[in-house]
Amino acid sequence: MKGPAQGRPAQGRPAQTPRNTARRPTPLAKIELVLLDVDGVLTDGRLFFSARGEAQKAFHVRDGHGIKLLMKSGVAVAVASGRRSPAVTARMRELGVRHLVQGCADKLETLRDLAERLGVDPLACACLVDDTPDLPLMTAVGFAAAVADAHPLVLSAAHWVSAQPGGAGAVRELADLLLRARAARTV
Repeated sequence: MKGPAQGRPAQGRPAQTPRNTARRPTPLAKIELVLLDVDGVLTDGRLFFSARGEAQKAFHVRDGHGIKLLMKSGVAVAVASGRRSPAVTARMRELGVRHLVQGCADKLETLRDLAERLGVDPLACACLVDDTPDLPLMTAVGFAAAVADAHPLVLSAAHWVSAQPGGAGAVRELADLLLRARAARTV
């Protein structure tokens, strides 16, 4: 089944376009670690600055609940951002996310470090991203996911694309997908 115009994979379903990542995705029930981007994934990608220059971010409560459900089910969650933000630190602390890397220049290296530290094969990892700096990360994980409003190159490299845009429940959508797969394997 072909996705919408511009070769974009069908939203909320595994991508079916010829330009999709060449490697078959890891079965969802085998995912042990999810690596999330911040700007454009956990937020809508817009940056708001106060008069004092402080960056402000808005997070979707359903994404936070999805993160908690993943961690409760035994899936590790990590967050990596190229930017540094006290708001991200506070939100991840509130959610209990222990693996947070900010000011991250190389998310692929972050994945390798996390995988080694946690004893997880990178092919047992998933990522949810939105922009081209994350393309190398997408090729290294077992399940590469993109938010609905991601850059076209990211959409075409994804195994799966959310129906929701970044900051509007895309993380929860991926969490639900992974949780259903884990539940099905235990039945």
